[in-house]
Amino acid sequence: MGVAPASSPSELIVYACPAGPLAAQVASFYAASRARFGPNSAHAYPPHITLTGFFHDDAESIPRYLAALGAARERAVAARPATPVTIRELAFLDTFHGLLIDSPWLEALAADFAATVESPSRRDDLRLKSWLHLSLAYGFRPEDGPALADMAASMVDVSAPVSWELRLYERLSDGGWACHGEWDITA
Repeated sequence: MGVAPASSPSELIVYACPAGPLAAQVASFYAASRARFGPNSAHAYPPHITLTGFFHDDAESIPRYLAALGAARERAVAARPATPVTIRELAFLDTFHGLLIDSPWLEALAADFAATVESPSRRDDLRLKSWLHLSLAYGFRPEDGPALADMAASMVDVSAPVSWELRLYERLSDGGWACHGEWDITA
């Protein structure tokens, strides 16, 4: 009788994801850009603002992260400004198209989560993100950039209503995603 192989750790990440009309526009843009230009790197992820880098832990530890993220959200709500997330602009760079985001409040929420969550089985440090953005397209062919930019400008209205949800995701081995928890953070 052999020893069972150790299971791979879960690959986890914390995102703020759009909901509402803006989210629908982004989803439509993803579908239209994939159909016209083929997949780009943004299509491999749900639309999101990255708050932490990927980190790895045993699946049994996910409830610790859910509890810590929910508690950080509760503490942050007390200090939430009237506009907690601001879309600064729709940016079109040579290698990236997306929404540039300003939110010291989201950054503080993520920092609180990282400072308070404890898990003895986590394999790596929690890395906080400071360049807040929502990717529409990257990793695309350079020759597609101008047409992709035109498509994004015509399909995504940065003034469209949006609410934001804090989510703990797991990236699955098949490239899919499992959302383990979500909390409204703008209502």
